[in-house]
Amino acid sequence: MTAPSETPLFSCENLALDLGGREILRDIGFDLKPGEVLGIIGPNGAGKTSLLEILSGRYRPKSGRVRFEGQDITDLRLFQRARLGIGRTYQTPIVCDDLTVGETFKASRQAYKPYLTRFDAEYGASLVHFTAPYDKPTTSLKTFERRKLLLANLLMRFPKLLLMDEPAAGLINAEIDEIDQILRMLSKEMNIAVIIVEHRMELLDSIADRIIVMDAGEVIAQGELDDVVNSPAVRAAYFEAA
Repeated sequence: MTAPSETPLFSCENLALDLGGREILRDIGFDLKPGEVLGIIGPNGAGKTSLLEILSGRYRPKSGRVRFEGQDITDLRLFQRARLGIGRTYQTPIVCDDLTVGETFKASRQAYKPYLTRFDAEYGASLVHFTAPYDKPTTSLKTFERRKLLLANLLMRFPKLLLMDEPAAGLINAEIDEIDQILRMLSKEMNIAVIIVEHRMELLDSIADRIIVMDAGEVIAQGELDDVVNSPAVRAAYFEAA
């Protein structure tokens, strides 16, 4: 007797997107298990960030469905998906310039019920090794500190899925090594699934269980990193135009 297949934590199917009368995405589909890290690569303009906008709820697809824990969430907005346990980070780590670190944590703790305590904020900060004092203005934080602050705010709520857009952008090698360690801990020890758009192949080679390659709005290859980068379709997408 065949055992029933496990329902994925997150999945999408037949996703398509048009913006300004132009086709941006077509026929995108994949699924994700708890604790799995899925890397997404592709040349500029491939549609990677647009895909994250659909998955997070900021954009509504022209067609296709998105599911989380077996629930169809295609019609849910960004804040509704966040409350289900889907976190999102952006390529540029923008924080509110008028707040201190402590005030930023307080705003996140009280964003929606159940309200969290300062101890929850300290727990989130400890997970990402964020040690800036609470009275420090966010304007004085460096890029990596801003990334850690925003990620700590997400982790206070115990997300089940993180959507990350180029978390290594603007970081030096030592900081990328630390991001590597943090993501390993989140995925393998805390069982958080991660979808990561990234250009730094050394980071993806270290943490990603699978890779999807996009070009011109569609998936052209998927599998392990070594296999997909040697695919003729992938080599053509990256190098033929050059």
